[in-house]
Amino acid sequence: MTKNINNLSVGKKLNDVKPFISQNELALDLGANIGDVTNQLASLGAEVYAFEPNPFAFQKLQRRFSDNIKVKCFNKAVLDKEEKVSLYFHENSDEDEIVWSVGSSLLAFKKNVNQKKNVLVETIDLAKWIFDFDRKIDLIKMDIEGVECLVINHLIDTGAIERVKMMLVETHDHKIPELKRETNLLRRRIIQEGLQEKINLDWV
Repeated sequence: MTKNINNLSVGKKLNDVKPFISQNELALDLGANIGDVTNQLASLGAEVYAFEPNPFAFQKLQRRFSDNIKVKCFNKAVLDKEEKVSLYFHENSDEDEIVWSVGSSLLAFKKNVNQKKNVLVETIDLAKWIFDFDRKIDLIKMDIEGVECLVINHLIDTGAIERVKMMLVETHDHKIPELKRETNLLRRRIIQEGLQEKINLDWV
């Protein structure tokens, strides 16, 4: 199936991932939250590995796909190393842990998190995971609340990016000014290394 990055419409509509995945292909949903994109991917016949560190969102994610053999869920964050780190909850999370779970982040300086409300979560080294899995990844959807540039640079540095056909990424420089410089540098690197047809940083 031909996957053309120019076919992607702006916005997380139900057909956003359809041009980029086929039945029985392999997809990673990084920052899966409660699994809306995971559900899209699975409904298109993909095998999906969904990663979500927020414990409240993960409980719903896991329940949602408990009977779906095509979906495997992991209560872990995605980084460039394996360790335990603090996940900071959104400042309004006490109102509704699920609704505000989308705003939780590994970045303590993110303006809308409560630095006093956090939980330790395990991380995976995404590059290592891809190499250990030893199978081509057809699609990665990445929405990891501000650490996208760190992880993508790691994939490029290690060569793990060569095992990925397509990445659809939501960056957060428009919400977190501190990320503008590194996001712009990554955009330039993607062009310089000829990866613009593989890595889409404008999936919003």
